[in-house]
Amino acid sequence: VQLLASGGGGVQAGGSLRLACAASGSISTINTMSWYRQASGKQRELVAVVARDGSTNYADPVKGRFTISRGNAKNTVYLQMNSLEPEDTAVYYCSADTIDLQAPAGPEVARVWGQGTLVTVSS
Repeated sequence: VQLLASGGGGVQAGGSLRLACAASGSISTINTMSWYRQASGKQRELVAVVARDGSTNYADPVKGRFTISRGNAKNTVYLQMNSLEPEDTAVYYCSADTIDLQAPAGPEVARVWGQGTLVTVSS
């Protein structure tokens, strides 16, 4: 599975951005898809996750402002970010947790990362 993220950019505080991440390859093995972010000098943190059945979870700082969703084909994940704050400035990464039940040595689980996309929120 390969992931390609897009949609980052600069915005003023209070504005909105929508990130997208498209998966290719063995997309049938994808289970959950997530967005993480890493601000300068800080550790990477989970922002939001969406399961294959559409259930979602969010980090406390983004609850009520961000919405994660998956496309109908389940191979794309979106992050709609509203009411952005300067503290949301970070490189955002999409990830996919995969499980390959057909692997020769038995079920294989893996986490795949996309390239980061920079979100800059100015005050």
